[in-house]
Amino acid sequence: MPPRSRNAGRVALAAALIGGVAIAIPVFAQKSPESLLPPGFNSPAPPPPAAGPDQPVEATPAPAPAVPSEVPQLSLAPPAPGNMLEAAAQNATENAVDAKFARQELPDWAKRPTTDIGPLTPEKSGMDTDAFGGSNGANGIYLAGMMRRLNAPIASRWASILLRRALLTDVPTPRAIDPANWAAARVWLLLRMGEADAARLLLEQIDVENYNPRLYEMALQTALATADPTAICPIAEQGGQLDGSDGWTLARAICAAFSGDGGTAGALIDQVRGKDHGNIDALLAERLTGAAQNSRRAVNIEWSGVYQLTSWRFGMASAVGLSIPDSLYDSVSPRVRMWQARAPMLALPDRLAAARLAATYGVLSNATLVDIYSQLFSAGDPNATDTPEAWLRTAYVGQDAGARIDALRKLWDKPADQRDRYADAILTARAAARITPADTHKDEIPSLIEAMLSAGLDIQAAHWAPIVASLSGSKGDEAWALLAVGSPKPVMALSDRRIAKFGARDGSDQRKRAQLLFAGLAGLGRLDQSDEESLAAELGVPIGARNTWTRAIDAAAAHRQDGTVALLAAVGLQSGDWRGIPAFQLFHIVQDLRQTGHEAEARMIAAEAVSRS
Repeated sequence: MPPRSRNAGRVALAAALIGGVAIAIPVFAQKSPESLLPPGFNSPAPPPPAAGPDQPVEATPAPAPAVPSEVPQLSLAPPAPGNMLEAAAQNATENAVDAKFARQELPDWAKRPTTDIGPLTPEKSGMDTDAFGGSNGANGIYLAGMMRRLNAPIASRWASILLRRALLTDVPTPRAIDPANWAAARVWLLLRMGEADAARLLLEQIDVENYNPRLYEMALQTALATADPTAICPIAEQGGQLDGSDGWTLARAICAAFSGDGGTAGALIDQVRGKDHGNIDALLAERLTGAAQNSRRAVNIEWSGVYQLTSWRFGMASAVGLSIPDSLYDSVSPRVRMWQARAPMLALPDRLAAARLAATYGVLSNATLVDIYSQLFSAGDPNATDTPEAWLRTAYVGQDAGARIDALRKLWDKPADQRDRYADAILTARAAARITPADTHKDEIPSLIEAMLSAGLDIQAAHWAPIVASLSGSKGDEAWALLAVGSPKPVMALSDRRIAKFGARDGSDQRKRAQLLFAGLAGLGRLDQSDEESLAAELGVPIGARNTWTRAIDAAAAHRQDGTVALLAAVGLQSGDWRGIPAFQLFHIVQDLRQTGHEAEARMIAAEAVSRS
């Protein structure tokens, strides 16, 4: 970075981010969050082993449109003067907390500050304290605005994992925003990413006496997303006084029932049910209160006539082990499926498809997914040999490489869409790493390398480089491209002709895949300048173009604000499919993550783009 004062740098970054509030899409409590990174993966130390029922869960976003030929302009412009005044007034209102709800429950020495929250530190897989620029960095209102408007979940599993780390890192509250609102924006984004457990972990860092209305709302949402409605009981009365919606009324009823006050519970449920005799929300609350009181009265839940899944309906049904029709899940964001994957009261077979989806979005690790299959195998017929669970067991513990390869082939050869295929890659990652490089497995080499890189096993994948260098044809090209961007250091010879012609396979856009491969290699600095310039022109990837988003992410990288870079990278990956991500955006994401010390994640994102496009 050229010589300049630290404050001047921060001012420049703040200017680049000033429009973040209007960004456009580019097209169970636990001690510590589970790390999805393999041991030693870019880490100094190994990691430790919507509101009420009347608010619907957001609908599933429409498929991303085709990539435009010209450079898309991300609108980061500041609001008009009138809107700025309106936004300031709204922010002041949201920051106001009624003094009558402030309760002194802890002695001064036991109180935790809200200005610095997060379970992760640099020593515990977190980022530095200035990941978002600290109290003198970018305007917190705009950062929180980007968080609230981010269309999550995003296309990349690895970018999502990195963003989760940033959101869980113990960082000071940026300037110009109330600490409670900053915390609420982080919790809400984690929930929308499908990270219900991580959201709860972050929320538990905040003393209840520091809650404002937005945090009360996030507490209810988190309790429902984790299928644990009783988690709201310590604040149910205060929340009900702040918000008289049906959601808080029913929450108070449930808490009253679990406290043994059946009369109050029944009266509150009747209050909501009186508005609609067939109110599914009241019936679900009654079902749970009956369980709390060990009542023999059965409440029958009928989903026919219910056309909208809400966070309340998900949380309440999942808490009592009720299955929700797939048609209702299909009508909402994928994040609800990811909540389903971790709902403990649901039968494991009912959570399998959700768990596979959650793994592709970075919510579940290879180890967790394998554990689910192991439990299904243990609960099934021990003599069954023609099931995915049995194949997976053989893939991991088969007596010889031939048997393990055959089992892997059965798992990979199932008819599947792109996301399902990637879930199988994650599932088999460590089994693939147990295969010793050999010429006898030529047909499976691309799938083996894809599986290893899906879980960050880049060193193991790089061991196949000598064999991959001798392969030809489409399979050789696939393995070559994955190692070209995914290996810890350059191990493949690069040719501009091979890069430009890469990508042809069934159901794929050859030019799009070549563009993404080129963008990844250029962002990693693995191309000569002359090759970079000629390929950019030939493939139509304007890596030198600038817009508001590129200036913002480049400025954040220049000032080593890796949390801000992770957030802006997610902004650039807002799509349900990698084919909807412009290649020049991938270039900036990979380049800037590399500049902020996250080269490993940058390589995995580039490999993911090649694999999943």
